[in-house]
Amino acid sequence: MEWRKYYLDMMLVPLGYLISVGYHFWLWHKTRTEPFSTTIGINAHARRFWVPTMLKDIEKKNILVAQSLRNLIMGSTLMATTSILLSAGLAAVISSTYSVKKPLDDSVYGAHSEFMVALKYVTILTIFLFSFFCHTLSIRFLNQLTILVCTPQDGTSMVTPEYLIEVLEKGTILNTVGNRIFYSALPLLLWIFGPVMVFLCSIAMIAVFYNLDIVCGSGKEKMVLSDKSDYV
Repeated sequence: MEWRKYYLDMMLVPLGYLISVGYHFWLWHKTRTEPFSTTIGINAHARRFWVPTMLKDIEKKNILVAQSLRNLIMGSTLMATTSILLSAGLAAVISSTYSVKKPLDDSVYGAHSEFMVALKYVTILTIFLFSFFCHTLSIRFLNQLTILVCTPQDGTSMVTPEYLIEVLEKGTILNTVGNRIFYSALPLLLWIFGPVMVFLCSIAMIAVFYNLDIVCGSGKEKMVLSDKSDYV
């Protein structure tokens, strides 16, 4: 009887997330091996040229640097604020005495017991908290970069262009990871209406991510790089 209540949730929800995790592992491997075939690899390659270019004439480009980093920080701040507000709202729902009625038949649309409803809210809350954590770390690194990029570049300085590139990479990677974690919570929001919606939304999001992540006609002859492992 218990299996009949939860079998759809136990099969479709993990399957949808395994497909999403598998796609991102494939994207990570493709970015490592063929960086110019993904937007993540191309953006990482461009950022490595952006820092030395800005440092060459920092006195004239300091406003451009400040505005660029400010835009990145504002984006991370917006996502972090949204994540923590959603987490606070879900925490209020979990701690309240609100009870969800059973609008759909359990055997067809999945379980709607009090335990399952609580599990859904706790799972979504956990994902939003991880997204908030990644975005706050991203803000931390980007804020450090706004100060370090204006330090004098001389032979005795320990703040080298390579170090600034590393700080920028950490900030942007954490921003990307936080965004992907945030997006992974969107299918779970549909879990309230049943596990079938979670599975269908996960498949739809993979199709959207693929079209956004993969660069068509990128020219694979450009794939000969001296250090491929530095793009992720």
